Amino acid sequence: MYKLLLCWRYLRTRWIALASVISVTLGVATMIVVNAVMAGFANEMQTRIHGILSDLVFESHSLSGFQDPVWHMEEIERAAGDQIAGMTPTVAVPAMLSFQVRNQWVTRQVMFIGIDPATHAQVSDFGQYLQHPANRQQLSFDLREGGYDTIDSQSPTETPTRPALEHAGWPHRRMRVERERLWKERMEAQADQAGPTRPVDQQVEAVLAATPADEPANNNSETAPTEPATPALPPQNPFQAARPEPQGRTMDPAREQFTGIVPGIGLASFRNREGIDQFLTLPGDDVKITFPTAGTPPKAVSDTFTIVDFYESKMSEYDSNFVFVPINALQRMRGMIDPQTGIPSVNSIQIRLKPGANLNEVRDKLRQVFPADLYAIATWRDKQGPLLSAVDMEMAVLNILLFLIIAVAGFGILAIFFMIVVEKTRDIGILKALGATAAGIAGIFLGYGLFLGLVGAGAGLALGLGITWNINQIRQAVEWCTGARVFDPSIYYFFQIPTIVNPATVGWIIVGAVLIAIGSSVLPAVRAARLHAVEALRHE
Repeated sequence: MYKLLLCWRYLRTRWIALASVISVTLGVATMIVVNAVMAGFANEMQTRIHGILSDLVFESHSLSGFQDPVWHMEEIERAAGDQIAGMTPTVAVPAMLSFQVRNQWVTRQVMFIGIDPATHAQVSDFGQYLQHPANRQQLSFDLREGGYDTIDSQSPTETPTRPALEHAGWPHRRMRVERERLWKERMEAQADQAGPTRPVDQQVEAVLAATPADEPANNNSETAPTEPATPALPPQNPFQAARPEPQGRTMDPAREQFTGIVPGIGLASFRNREGIDQFLTLPGDDVKITFPTAGTPPKAVSDTFTIVDFYESKMSEYDSNFVFVPINALQRMRGMIDPQTGIPSVNSIQIRLKPGANLNEVRDKLRQVFPADLYAIATWRDKQGPLLSAVDMEMAVLNILLFLIIAVAGFGILAIFFMIVVEKTRDIGILKALGATAAGIAGIFLGYGLFLGLVGAGAGLALGLGITWNINQIRQAVEWCTGARVFDPSIYYFFQIPTIVNPATVGWIIVGAVLIAIGSSVLPAVRAARLHAVEALRHE
């Protein structure tokens, strides 16, 4: 009992021990907050990666793909059907996307992906990342009559961040066609006034000078498939030869659309520092896409497409690279349908497994059935292995560095206890003279170290959880005080800092802090226990 009383007395009266308690508190709190934030970011990243990639990817080594996806899916079902929840074929090919912004062409390198709108949402979370509520229920590559989200559907805030989408869809397309018709009439009128000998460059300059100065940045003025040729002007559509207009018919862009596509939102927009998305092109605009055929050698072909929605996974690698199109249209344009049998070819088959299924086990089963020189079979973790490994390594190194903060507190406890042993040598001699054993003396200092560790770890736990649970409110307060953004949504594409508190992680942090405190008191405890009673009494 005397050991507990002495430990409690020293803890209350020795203010120098407060420095060690504060060190342990700050170390524990820092590790809890950092691990919670890192776990939140890692979970968000893995969720979004898995949202676009199915559990398993069965793909060809060649861009020309493999024939008869139905037969391949039957063989996959036969090999591991008891663990498979769904499958869908896809075609992926690198391509170049081009659209006009204020009469200037913008070209982006993209991955052009053909998907089956009826089955693709069954193997991934693709549908959740679309901007039209009806498309999130069932994807359609037909342009919608408005109704696109002006508020980020994945954000908990209700502040409109995409006002440009308010009139997207058919309303925007009809307005754009009417505006282009007025421009064309103005251009023809100015050309008639200038006379037939007026140089072409002067005619173009006159048209550009007549363009309204307040024209929105998301205007796509490409209408060459529906405009009659003007002999005095150069052709506006550089891809006209790839898609000739049917004889005897003129497309009405105000009522008709080209093949629909769903590009990543990062290809068509950018986010300013206020968190508002600025769009270069909108659903209802037409774009040009150039991609290789499936022949040998491949040839470049181009076609016109109509944007019908945007895809936003919050992963910039995907949002600024992926463009989705109906798989049958891409197969037809690339020549991936056998003209004699009508059997199509695909690049890959996306596979969703049942809950609880072992990814690696199913992958290994399929690898035994299909030859590795023709097919590549990988899990979604295999596809993103380097990235996930880098995140795990970063968390491990960060935890080691942060644990050194608690180690510093341990050295403080060690120094304080040695001072106490020197200062209380005579008291230790009196205790031994009264019958205290060496183990009892050592227990006093070990108990003192345990008390310091428990108090510091408990305070750190309370502080760390308090900061973690209110980290976004703290962020807002810091931004209000400093006037600078602490968590810029234009960089992270998150409006809030994600956090996940893992009880197991918190547990080993607390246990580690307490063990460091106890370990730091071992040497002083051993020294105190070895003091001889007579020598200790003669200390002064």
